[in-house]
Amino acid sequence: MADITVTAANVIAGSGAPTKTGTAGATIAAGDVVYLDTATTGKWQLADSDAATAEARGQTANVGIALNSASANQPVAVQTGGAITLGSVLTAGTAYYLSDTAGKICPLADISGGDYFVLLGLAASATVLNLDVQYSGVASA
Repeated sequence: MADITVTAANVIAGSGAPTKTGTAGATIAAGDVVYLDTATTGKWQLADSDAATAEARGQTANVGIALNSASANQPVAVQTGGAITLGSVLTAGTAYYLSDTAGKICPLADISGGDYFVLLGLAASATVLNLDVQYSGVASA
């Protein structure tokens, strides 16, 4: 399998979903998984399951999915929980995880050696992910 393909123009926050705003620290596309880099820049960066730091791997309360595209130093809105439409092809009932490709989402089958298990949520339908980030602190063998 491969990372899911998110259609940036179709990323829509669910009704009443929690969001945060801030400044992009890199080029971010709507639908990318991001974290707030509190250690160095104070900006939203692309999350990565095999990054060097735990914060970049998603071990923080400030992880979510970008609701808009932004270049570095532009404003970005991030959804941190609840239902989010990704405009992609999900499989209802399937768990989706943070990929080892920065900012991307993948199924469990794509987690490989050294990647940390970071559950992003369960698919409610072919287009909606119930976002509930859970950092396991465990790397795959």
